Amino acid sequence: IAIGVRDTGEREVLGFDIGTSEDGSFWLTFIRSLVARGLRGVQLAISDAHEGLRSAIGAALTGASWQRCRVHTMRNILSQVPRASQAMVSSIVRTIFAQPTQEA
Repeated sequence: IAIGVRDTGEREVLGFDIGTSEDGSFWLTFIRSLVARGLRGVQLAISDAHEGLRSAIGAALTGASWQRCRVHTMRNILSQVPRASQAMVSSIVRTIFAQPTQEA
């Protein structure tokens, strides 16, 4: 599924598809179908770090930056932390995403 966010902050489902795998060719076809339907001006694509998806974003959304999604980032961080410390680490990491400026 692809969800877009307008300048106004409104979210919109751009499209969805079901494939037999999440390989690069599936994602490239999916993203190209969105472009063919009029998707333009993508500045930032946020996704998990699936290599096929990242490659497809780079190929089909020229000029767009890529960012790893917060949920997947947090899951990976917490997978490296003992269970007893996960709540504390999670709360500290969330403060990173709550900063008012990039410099902060």
